[in-house]
Amino acid sequence: MTAPQPAAPPAPAPAPVDPAPAPAARAPSAPPAPAAPTPSDAELRREWRAPFTVDVRLTLSPYRHGGGDPTFRTDAAGAVWRTCLTPEGPGTLRVTSRSADPGTAVVGQAWGPGAAWLLDTLPAQLGADDDLSGFSAHHAIVGELAARYPGLRVGRTGRLFEALVPAVLEQKVVGVEAHRAWRILLAKHGTPAPGPAPRGMRVVPPPRAWARIPSWDWHRAGVEGVRARTIITAAGVAARLEEALDIGSAEADRRLRSLPGIGPWTSAEIRQRAAGDADAVSVGDYHLPKTVGWTLAGRITDDAGMLELLAPYAGHRYRVSRLIELGGTAPPRRGPRMSVRDYRRF
Repeated sequence: MTAPQPAAPPAPAPAPVDPAPAPAARAPSAPPAPAAPTPSDAELRREWRAPFTVDVRLTLSPYRHGGGDPTFRTDAAGAVWRTCLTPEGPGTLRVTSRSADPGTAVVGQAWGPGAAWLLDTLPAQLGADDDLSGFSAHHAIVGELAARYPGLRVGRTGRLFEALVPAVLEQKVVGVEAHRAWRILLAKHGTPAPGPAPRGMRVVPPPRAWARIPSWDWHRAGVEGVRARTIITAAGVAARLEEALDIGSAEADRRLRSLPGIGPWTSAEIRQRAAGDADAVSVGDYHLPKTVGWTLAGRITDDAGMLELLAPYAGHRYRVSRLIELGGTAPPRRGPRMSVRDYRRF
């Protein structure tokens, strides 16, 4: 910059000003640093060597409620995806496995605020706490089924209310009706799954959200007042119900059955999944007594007859009934099937 010209006399000329230095050459700009991953994008990973054979898809399948369950998917690579509302928040879990004699090598990937919790509990979900001591086949068919499904384990999620809602929705209705309600309610009131989950996956909303679902949304999902009230009532004491899992399955059963609308069948269905109770047989099921009776004794039985046949398997009655559901034989159908109701038309 040139020095300014002096002002006209008689004013004295100002002191000369040094020319401004030429601007320094600008260094090439560095590419912007990538943004730090958000909790939903960050992936956590765990590798676990199970000391036993575990069929991941078979063991996790009880957590799936219908073919379109938005909390459960399997992808083209055979991986199992699950969502869960953990004590730390929503999370998405992806599980793969391979044989690694004498057990199974399992890889878990997880995303979201609940990712670390899901990976910490991954062994329990796959049956690490499942105690097979005392289990032996008292019927030839049970031995055959145990050999046919050696990777079946009874896992536990540790999330009781999350198991309660679909169990209540499945009370006294056909599966199609219950699974439709589950999908509709999660689509409206659930939250998107964290991470790169398959499209459409949702996370179960917290108990307070279930308690606030308006009556018209229950109706649109095809859920009548009795089942809706059962879920709303349970949502009000959800924290106390969750605490029961730390005490044991028997206390969880007592607390669950103290609630209106929850009986032996619903309690058993919840404890099978949340507590990993290998003895929680589903008394009151529409099909199970007939299938157990036909498989073990070649005759149709009721609940009392089923319990008599399963008595030698005390401690493992759910395990045996699960094997029978997978590979047993059902009696021939002679009557009409249960019809699919649609309360949305009422």
